[in-house]
Amino acid sequence: MVQLVKLHHALLVLTLVAGPALAAGPTAKPDPAGDWLVHDGTAVIRIAPCGDALCGSIAWTKAQGGFDENNPDPAKRNRPIIGLPILLGMKPSSDGRWAGEVYNAENGKTYTSHIWLKSDDVLRIEGCVLGFLCGGEDWTRTQLETPAPAQRPKSEPRVKSELAPAAKGK
Repeated sequence: MVQLVKLHHALLVLTLVAGPALAAGPTAKPDPAGDWLVHDGTAVIRIAPCGDALCGSIAWTKAQGGFDENNPDPAKRNRPIIGLPILLGMKPSSDGRWAGEVYNAENGKTYTSHIWLKSDDVLRIEGCVLGFLCGGEDWTRTQLETPAPAQRPKSEPRVKSELAPAAKGK
C-alpha cells in the first residue's frame, strides 16, 4: 500500500512538472525563410524553400542596376543582380544549421556555406575556403515594401525593429 501511495505521488509530481511542457506541444523549428538585410546594409537576400532545401536570391540592392559581371562563366555575366541566386542548396544539417553553398557576386566565386538562426531576427552566414578557413557575418530580418523579387522598392528596406508597433503583428 505504501508503494502504491509513493507511485501515485510520483505520477502527480511528474504531471505537474511535465504537464505544461507537454501541453505546449512541439516547439517550432527555426525558419530562416524571409528577407534578410546583409551586414553592411547594401542588399536584401530573400530565402525561400527550393525543393528539399533553402535557396536565397538578391531581392534588393542599394546600388541601381548591376550585372553578374564577375561570374567565371561568360554566358552568365549579363544576368541582373536582382534575382541572382546566391544561397544554393542549403539543406538541414545538425543543430538547427543548414549547409550548402554561397555564391559571391563580387568575385564570382562559390564557397561552402552554413547558415543558422542566432535568434528569430538574426541569421548567421559563414562561407569557407578549403573547408576550414571560414568567415561570416550576421544578417538582420527585414521586410521589403514590394514583395516581387524583380521589382525594386522605392525606399530602403526597414529592419523589423524599425516597423511601427501595429505592423509588427502582421
